[in-house]
Amino acid sequence: MTGMPVDRTDTRPLHAQVAGALRAEIDDHVIAPGETLPSEAALCERFGVSRSVVRQALATLEDEGTVRRTPGRAPVAAVPTEHHRLVQRVTGLFDQFSSEGLRLSTRVLSLEPVETGTPNAVAHLGTRGGLLRLERLRSVEGEPLSYVRTWLPAERFAGLDPASLEDASLHRLMETRFRSVPSGGRRQIRAVPADANFAGHLGVEAGSPLLLLEGGGFDQHGAPLEWFESWHRSDRVVFDIEATEDRDRVRLSPAAPPAAQPAGGAPAPGAGALERALLLADELRAELARARAAG
Repeated sequence: MTGMPVDRTDTRPLHAQVAGALRAEIDDHVIAPGETLPSEAALCERFGVSRSVVRQALATLEDEGTVRRTPGRAPVAAVPTEHHRLVQRVTGLFDQFSSEGLRLSTRVLSLEPVETGTPNAVAHLGTRGGLLRLERLRSVEGEPLSYVRTWLPAERFAGLDPASLEDASLHRLMETRFRSVPSGGRRQIRAVPADANFAGHLGVEAGSPLLLLEGGGFDQHGAPLEWFESWHRSDRVVFDIEATEDRDRVRLSPAAPPAAQPAGGAPAPGAGALERALLLADELRAELARARAAG
């Protein structure tokens, strides 16, 4: 790393400039996870600042979790914690994490009735009886992981209240209180930039890449149950997809001709779990192919 004095015409404090430069190098893996940072003396020389400025910058990085420091040792770039999610499972993030011994906290940001929703939500659920729009923030050990927006049929979930969803599973509540068992659906994954709202809630810079998982769910009878949009921090959440070569040898006759399928490609009410799984696998395969072509 070459010398790079701070810009003294910049309105930001000197320690913020030093912290920003080091943060960028850690994010870009110029300083690799687990690697020791240069000494305070070396950083003073590099940035042309006093030791107190360097120490304040390192304290900022430590407070935000970018570096780790132990008494008597030089600071090191933190190794990010990755949380894995199997996207082909019907179970939500709360239940997946609970099965792994992780405590996923949920904060309800809003729950309100609305007349309509996004085009995808309306196409999946319709608007008869109105909709409920639920927004939640999911975190592990105080670190935000995902921002979730869910659309629900208002008549079907009348009486749903925010307090019952704090640090709780929506899917589990659907089963126990509303006798609606999430039993399948389709999902899409795409990379999107964080707008100011998501950046503020997830603790990332505006424009940072997020992984958007969205899709519609059905109940045990094949009726539309929910539409969700879930924005995940791409530096903390990894989507896992199970794949086997056996899939290529599976052949099924369609349960109904294409014209009889509901709009949007959703499985027909009553479609079996295997048909829905195959639809999801096809969609994920196409998404991966597009990602490879783009990259």
